[in-house]
This record gives sequence, C-alpha cells and structure tokens, in this order.
Amino acid sequence: MVLTAPAAVLRVGGTAVAHLRGPGAMAPEHSPRPVLHPVTTLRGVAVTEVAPQDHAHHAGIGLALPDVGGTTYWGGRTYVRDVGPTMLANHGRQDVVALRADPDGGSLRLEVVWTAPDGTVQVREVRTLGARAALGGWVLDHASVLEAQVPLTLGSPATNGRAGAFYGGLLWRTPFAATGVAVADGAGEAAAHGSTSPWLLVEGPGVALLSLQPGGPDAVLPWFVRTGPHAYFCPAPAVARRRPLAAGEALALRTRTLVLDRPAGGAPLDAAGLAEALGTDA
Repeated sequence: MVLTAPAAVLRVGGTAVAHLRGPGAMAPEHSPRPVLHPVTTLRGVAVTEVAPQDHAHHAGIGLALPDVGGTTYWGGRTYVRDVGPTMLANHGRQDVVALRADPDGGSLRLEVVWTAPDGTVQVREVRTLGARAALGGWVLDHASVLEAQVPLTLGSPATNGRAGAFYGGLLWRTPFAATGVAVADGAGEAAAHGSTSPWLLVEGPGVALLSLQPGGPDAVLPWFVRTGPHAYFCPAPAVARRRPLAAGEALALRTRTLVLDRPAGGAPLDAAGLAEALGTDA
C-alpha cells in the first residue's frame, strides 16, 4: 500500500500529531480511502500502522465499512454466507472532494464521496477531525455524518453469518499488541468485545488510548476489539442485523480519543475518571 504525501497535518501546540493522507496509490482491492497516518503521542510514539502483514488493507485511522449495499469500503475479502471469506470485485473507494484546514492545524473538515465499482455514488460524507491538548496528552475528535444517496443497508461479516465478526466503523489500527484493555464493566478482550461501555481503554508499549463515544447512552455502539498480534478497534454500526438507510437519511458516527504517553513503571490509569473528564471536556 502506498499513500499520497500528507494533504494536511493536525497539530497540538505546534507538534504534528496526525497526518491526513488521501487514497493515493492504494490498490483497488484495499478499498482506497483517506486515513490518518502516522499518528503519534506528543512524545512521538506511533499509534497507527498501514498495510500490516496480517491485513494489508488495514490503514491507520479512518472510516471503513465492510458492506454498504454489497460494496466493501473495508478492503480485502468479503464474507459470503455459507461460503466464507471470498475475494469479490466489489471494492469501493472514498474520494475527498473538498478539504478545509484550520490555519493552526487544530481541525480539518473533509467532504468525501463514496463510490461503488459501477460508478454509483452511494454515500456523501462530511468528516470533521480535531486535535487539542487535554489531560496530560492530546485528544482526537473524529465525527462523520454519512448521507445515503440511494437506498442501502449496512452490514458486516456477522450479519452475513460469521459470528462475532461485526467489524466496521471508525477504525483505529495500531502497530502493537495490546498490553491491556478494559471497559467500564471489565478487563480483557472478552469483556471489551461487544461491550456497550461508554469508554474503551487500550494500552500498548509506552502508550494508552482511551476512546469514548460522545452523545449519551443512546449513541453508544458495541465495541469491536482485537488485542493481538496487533490491536485494532472501532464502534460497530452493524452487529446483529443489517442497518437500513433510506435515500437522504443520515448516520452520525463519532469518537473522542485521548492519546497518552505511558512511561514504564507509571501508576495504573484511572480510566473511569479520565473518561468522565474527557466526556465533559468540550
């Protein structure tokens, strides 16, 4: 996978923390899309990865959905009921048609067009990204409003018959195996995966990511979580059944994630307390 040169950079206090890259030369079977990469802590520890050996179509932080009316914007193989993962000619692409960057590097606004292989525009999206210092680290606010241009349904491998594989959404792909993961009601991948906890903590070597879904309990989607050999996670909009969208109907997806440096030997994080502060920090 090859990404274009950075189209814009998010900065916190003059420090570059996230680079927006367009689809560039991403292979068609990777479902080309805009992503943030590299993304780092304030001290420069990487928290994103692209084209890992296990999933070459994974890329940084972006919006990846595996089944939008039969089109994959996740990349790779599609799970076909009663057949299994199958490479199909169903890969869409997301193109940035407008980009506005704040002069100080604190925010970006993208207009993104989602196009199916046959040229049908399925979705128009407005994506806003913001970066700011907070709670000893920095916060990435990621909000997308997707407006269906034609009637469609959103699915996942789980809705197509693969139990537990309900991935898709605002995806974070990290370069490390998680050294710890927790949600409000427990610790470990088994507790986190499928949880509707308002927050998710993922820790790795030298770093901690505390992600929450703003908007109150009704806005919380189940977390899809994998902790190794490389951690990745997202709130998932299509878990047990397909999600219909009428033409003109909009779906809002949002995360707020605290990115912290975690030197070895530090005291355990008060994830619940940080999440409460993060949730009320405008």
